[in-house]
Amino acid sequence: MEDDELGTRLIGCAIQVHPALGAGLLESIYETCLYHELGKTGIEVRRQVAVPFTYDGMRFDDGFRIDILFGNRLIVEVKSAEKLLPIHSAQLLTYLKLTNLRVGYLFNFNVVQMRRGGITRLVNG
Repeated sequence: MEDDELGTRLIGCAIQVHPALGAGLLESIYETCLYHELGKTGIEVRRQVAVPFTYDGMRFDDGFRIDILFGNRLIVEVKSAEKLLPIHSAQLLTYLKLTNLRVGYLFNFNVVQMRRGGITRLVNG
């Protein structure tokens, strides 16, 4: 399955979760519900994926955690913020770089409409 098709399914699930819950909840609630919806697609999905990395000969076995990894190719960062800041995009780009993955999505569920300002797609390189 191509990244664009995976992305379409991913966005569809996020758009399904958002109106059911509305805005203003904790990130962990949205993450859990999105994970549940993604699981119903039959595509492999993992949550809170520990990613090891090495810096200058030092190994970090649990260096950071990806909120959701969809189809073993798309990183999903879930937020519930008043507004997304540049640091949120920078975080996702760092995750993409350290995992050598190409595409990531930043979802902010604390918006009135998910399609307007709640979805950001980032590409590594």
